[in-house]
Amino acid sequence: MVRIPRLVAVAMRRAIAEVIKSTISPIAPSRNACETWLPCADCPPVDCTPAMGKTGTSIGVDIGGTFTDVVATSEDGSLRIAKVPSSRTDPSAPVRTVLGRLLPDWNIAAASVERFVHGTTVATNAVLERKGARLGLLTTAGFEDVIEVGRQNRRQIYQLLLKPETPVFLAPGARRRGVVEAIGPTGEVLTPLDPASLAAAVDELVAEGVEAIAVCFLFSFVNPAHERAAAAFIRESHPELVVSTSADVDPAFREYERTVVTAFDAYVKAGLDRYLGEMEKDLGKAGVPARLQIMQSRGGVCSARIARQRPIRLFLSGPAAGVVGALEAGRSVGQENLITVDIGGTSSDIALIARGRPVIRPDGLLDGFRIRVPMVDVNSIGAGGGSIAWIDQGGGLRVGPQSAGAEPGPACYGRGGSEATVTDASIVLGYLDPAYFAGGTLKLNPELAARAVEEKVARPLGLSLQDAALGIHRVVNVQMAEGIRLVSISRGVDPRSFSLMPFGGAGALHATALAAELGIGSIVVPRYPGVLCASGLLSALTEHEAAAGFMTKFAEADVDEIQRICAQLAADCAARMREEGVAPDAVATSYYADVCYVGQAHHIEVPMEMADPPALIGELFEEFCRRYDQVYGHHTRSPARFVNLRVVQRASNIVPNLGPAPSSARGEGTRAEKGSRRVLLAGAQDYVNARIVDRDGLAPGDTVAGPAIIEQSDTTTLVDPGWTARVADNGVLLMTRDA
Repeated sequence: MVRIPRLVAVAMRRAIAEVIKSTISPIAPSRNACETWLPCADCPPVDCTPAMGKTGTSIGVDIGGTFTDVVATSEDGSLRIAKVPSSRTDPSAPVRTVLGRLLPDWNIAAASVERFVHGTTVATNAVLERKGARLGLLTTAGFEDVIEVGRQNRRQIYQLLLKPETPVFLAPGARRRGVVEAIGPTGEVLTPLDPASLAAAVDELVAEGVEAIAVCFLFSFVNPAHERAAAAFIRESHPELVVSTSADVDPAFREYERTVVTAFDAYVKAGLDRYLGEMEKDLGKAGVPARLQIMQSRGGVCSARIARQRPIRLFLSGPAAGVVGALEAGRSVGQENLITVDIGGTSSDIALIARGRPVIRPDGLLDGFRIRVPMVDVNSIGAGGGSIAWIDQGGGLRVGPQSAGAEPGPACYGRGGSEATVTDASIVLGYLDPAYFAGGTLKLNPELAARAVEEKVARPLGLSLQDAALGIHRVVNVQMAEGIRLVSISRGVDPRSFSLMPFGGAGALHATALAAELGIGSIVVPRYPGVLCASGLLSALTEHEAAAGFMTKFAEADVDEIQRICAQLAADCAARMREEGVAPDAVATSYYADVCYVGQAHHIEVPMEMADPPALIGELFEEFCRRYDQVYGHHTRSPARFVNLRVVQRASNIVPNLGPAPSSARGEGTRAEKGSRRVLLAGAQDYVNARIVDRDGLAPGDTVAGPAIIEQSDTTTLVDPGWTARVADNGVLLMTRDA
């Protein structure tokens, strides 16, 4: 038996211990980029079906940091997919490629496009690259430094030289001004807004060269009158400035969090407005009649017009689309409890779907800063196909979070890269076909891969080439497994009761190893996992959310007041739905309350049932206790209080059939056989012959037993010994571990 050497075993234990500190990057800029797919301008897009019809076309375009995924589908289920390079300097360039090259190549008339949905990293990149607007901040006089003081908790407590851990870069002291005004905690006006103070503060910020202003006054979430008056004055006196008010962006208590999210909103608003405006012009010039829709961080889509008003809700646009796509792929085969793993070239995005619903967080992290925006709970770690293997000071093997990216890429790309990556190790182990990588659009060099693994890992550790490659895979798999534990076991969820759904360019290659590590017995591989984020855009529902602060103890709460506030919030959502052109009878409304025990500082979201008003408070308390017990492992019967009320409205969309219906004739895989290849599997004594199967040749009911490799243009699926893959009626691959 091949044994993992001691140094590698030590490294694996270190990876588990340090994965949170060293590999987690809450929102990675190239979160879903399939950096192993590098088509050039001359490479034709993947042709999945015969020529599509002329009506009912829907297009999803997910722009990642390195590559852009495109999915086009018609009402009859016909599907086209493609990947095109993204552009850092011109983020909307891939959309023009879709309109100018892909649509003609696919014989799709622009006038037939009825839906165009987009996922973007523009807002995220503006923060990561510090390319937002020059921002000024208006606060209540005396509270100018809230954004700099922040909270007392720090991530790095042992450094001799402490650095700010709050987003001071948004508005340094010279661009922060206080305004004479005061509103009390119950909404009463303590000090009227002083027009002279406001005018002087705005003029001083303009003199500092600001391009946008964020307004965040005390208790504006209870009474927004002063913020609204300040915003009206700024727009009238300086119409060239962008304005964001906390009453519109985040009307909830906690001054620091509200200030941060409002400042970020103003910081990215101008750039995103230009970007989406140009994209709408491009669609118009191309003759596309569809209204541009944008994926939001919470997992729903909205019109570009509304997205431009609230850009802060787009920070997790792409990863949210991947989770939505996974949800629909799971539902298609009756699987509603899923752990999703989106493995690209730089990172792995991990999420949990329980009972057909993804977990929604009330906030998230961006570049280390916590931002209070509802978003799909995605845990990103720096582990992907391009992650670099390296030796730490203790002589242990580490993988990532550094990545070779797309340029120069892994050593096997032959583009100047010399570092050993996970993809290079996959070549050495025989998992990837160098001649059929990305459907044959990129030829890999196995000699360069072997040389990098030998020089960077095997020789320094005194290992054989094969053991070094196995060690790289083992370490990266342990890191990803630990990331899965963070969204499951650490929250009281047993991953063994879930199915694993891998997607992204490299997801299916690591699926059986991750499942074995976690004791998971079933894997669901979507039909086109490499472009699942783009297909998720077409599955997402139009959604709008509105919230209001409601700082009231349960014992003192007035149900009539709760109903009144919720009715107003529902009316706000309904107005946005009308802007989207959604019929009222197609809208479903859900009600939520943020609740905590009296005396606590942090809350959890609890759904509210409004059908029986007299029982509302009692039922809400019982549900809060159940959810508190699930999150923290215990609960008490102590008094509870409201923090915020929230209404979410979703419109029912026609979910497209994202994939051509496979042939109903069962061929037992004979049409799919491509031969065999020698591979080295974990725990095997030596290289073994594995069947090579073309996924496009598989029919419903076909089974593939391991060891085998199932190849398709957008990913490679490794079927380890002891696993069997079966093709479902809709082409989804269902993998189960043998008893």
